[in-house]
Formats: sequence, C-alpha cells, structure tokens
Amino acid sequence: MKVLFAGPTLPDARTLVGDDIVLRPPAELGDILRATQEGATAIGLVDGHFEQVAPVWHKEILFALSVGVHVYGAASMGALRAAECATFGMIGVGRIYGQYAAGELEDDADVALLHGPAELGHLPLTLPLVNVVATLEDLRQRQLIDAAAALQLLQAAKALFYKQRTWSAIVARTTHAQDAETRRLLALLTGGTINQKRLDALELLEILRNAPALRAMPAQDWAFNSTSLWKRLLNQLVASS
Repeated sequence: MKVLFAGPTLPDARTLVGDDIVLRPPAELGDILRATQEGATAIGLVDGHFEQVAPVWHKEILFALSVGVHVYGAASMGALRAAECATFGMIGVGRIYGQYAAGELEDDADVALLHGPAELGHLPLTLPLVNVVATLEDLRQRQLIDAAAALQLLQAAKALFYKQRTWSAIVARTTHAQDAETRRLLALLTGGTINQKRLDALELLEILRNAPALRAMPAQDWAFNSTSLWKRLLNQLVASS
C-alpha cells in the first residue's frame, strides 16, 4: 500500500493519484504511525496540520523508516520533515526540500498558507512565501520586473503574516496609488505565479507511483528507541482504533 498525505498543495490530488495510491488528508500526529501499522510500503508526505492540532512527529517517521517503509517528503510539511530526517533515510524531493536542506530556508512559516476546509478541497486562500520567491525570481529572469521592484515586493511579502499574504496585500504595501501601473503589476504577478509547492508535490507523486511495492531492509546504522512518550502514542492509537 502506498499512501499520500496531501491537501492545499494539491487540492486536485484525488484526480491525480489513480488506483494504486491511497490519498489521505494533511497529516497530523499519529497518521504516519497509523499508515505504517496498516501495512504501508511507501508514504509520501506533502501537507500536514500544525496549528489547531499536533503535527506529525519526527518519531513516527523514524519508526516507519526503522521497519523499512519508504518515506518521501516535499513541498510543505513534507519538505520540512525530510530535511530534518534525511540522515535517517527519509527522501526529500523538489526545490523547496533542497532549500531547507541547504539552509537557504529556515523558517517553517515559509511554506505555510491559509486554506479552506476539507469540504471545499482544502482550497488555498493565501500565498506561501516560497511561491512568492519562485515567482519573483522567474519574473526577474525574464526581465519583466527589475531587481529593485523584486526586492521591494519580497520585503513586503515577508512582512505579512502568512494568513494575510496575497498578491493584492503585497502590492498594497509597495504603493499607495491605484493607478494603471499598479494594476499592471498585480496582473503580472497573479498571471505569472509559479506554484513551486505544487511542482514539488507533483514530482513526489511521480516518485511515489514508482516506489517499491515492498518494504526495504530496515536501517542497520541506527536503532529506533521506544521511549515512554512513544509508547503513550502507541497506546492512544490502539485506544482510538
């Protein structure tokens, strides 16, 4: 069984996964452990909850790896956890993972966004900073905006709380006039948005499709330590089953 945890990064994931991958909503504490105990051979982590509920523990990822599950991460929570667990065998995918792994990104909030509920397909409502950066770099390379404008827009984006970050809010911080140039800039940004999180998630999905159908040999160079907190999580999972 192959399992993909995705939500706002891939709101159309249900139409993309096919029949060989089990799609589950953004992961929270215990979900990767549950998938492992249900027999998953490969797990793809893209999205995860982090505010209203407890996020995915590194410990449950380590447990999955310790029993031979292939675990991949990209784009959002998956990129964060992959950068943190790469030493133990979690496989990071995509540009955003690479930026965290290299130390170019450090803040968890750089991938955060506000999104709608599951009933509305986790529809994204704001812009993650990583998409702003990718978009400005693309427009700059194509000489559609100059370096000064790109820097000003990036600084405006960084100053906004992730739940308030939209192109309209970003542009509003760089100009007080609603003239033709402002409208042109807003149209350029909205029409030229690079959704780097989606691109990375699609790359992970393709890798997950081709992942081995059997678990790997358990890691030999480190041992999983079953702590008291871990045993408590196991007991909670059993109790809720």
